[in-house]
Amino acid sequence: MSVYKIVELVGTSETSWEEAAKSAVERASKSLRDLRVAEVTTLDMKVENGKVTAYRARVKVSFKFDS
Repeated sequence: MSVYKIVELVGTSETSWEEAAKSAVERASKSLRDLRVAEVTTLDMKVENGKVTAYRARVKVSFKFDS
């Protein structure tokens, strides 16, 4: 029997939402073990002076929980 914990992260990218989501998961993998699933829940953009300056992806990541 396994238990999983879910954390919510926000990744950013200057080029795309895909890169933003990927950066969140890759960064999480450096400190969390045994990542299982990543679910993109929200996509948005940072706008400055009427121009898109960054793409942001809110991602829920699950990993195996060790007590």
